[in-house]
Amino acid sequence: MEEPRSAVEEADRTLEEIAARFGEAVNRRRRTLRTSWQNGEENVPGHGTDTEQLRLALRDYRELADRLLHL
Repeated sequence: MEEPRSAVEEADRTLEEIAARFGEAVNRRRRTLRTSWQNGEENVPGHGTDTEQLRLALRDYRELADRLLHL
């Protein structure tokens, strides 16, 4: 009777590992997105984040959120 319990415990551990990896992947993508628009924030003339960069970053955030919501 211990075999079914072991199988469920293993399934629980597996799902926990998958969730951790998923969270890490989302955080890596978020850092990449953040870098895409934050690197241009310096107050050096001609080196600020332009509107197009911000528009593209917003599009990428929306796309990621949409993908996550529709898994």
